[in-house]
Amino acid sequence: METLNWTAVIVGTVASFLAGWAYFSPRLLGRSWAVGSGIDQNPPASMPWMAMGLQLIALFILALVVGVTAQTEALGTALLAIAAGATLVMAQDAFSQKSTTAIFIDGGFVLVAGFLMILAQGLF
Repeated sequence: METLNWTAVIVGTVASFLAGWAYFSPRLLGRSWAVGSGIDQNPPASMPWMAMGLQLIALFILALVVGVTAQTEALGTALLAIAAGATLVMAQDAFSQKSTTAIFIDGGFVLVAGFLMILAQGLF
């Protein structure tokens, strides 16, 4: 069995984290997401460090899962893990009574992140 591709895991994590900044920016889906999530559209007084830290940890774990499945040529397993993560986020959003738009924006981000992680495995 090959060694885990740590470069691809780190690149996938960082690329997904940065993609989240763009994805949830006011220029893309941020406004619709904020309205649907019941969040003030004005920038917060301070950076949401806990949310960002948890996001980074979750993205690293997902990139690690993708890396392990790439190592064993189990892309189907990676796709199932990504789909499960997206669905769990969407279910949590539904319980939190977010709008349908916000639910699909959140779930869509998990799919985008998973795609970037798989792409990183292919490129590195």
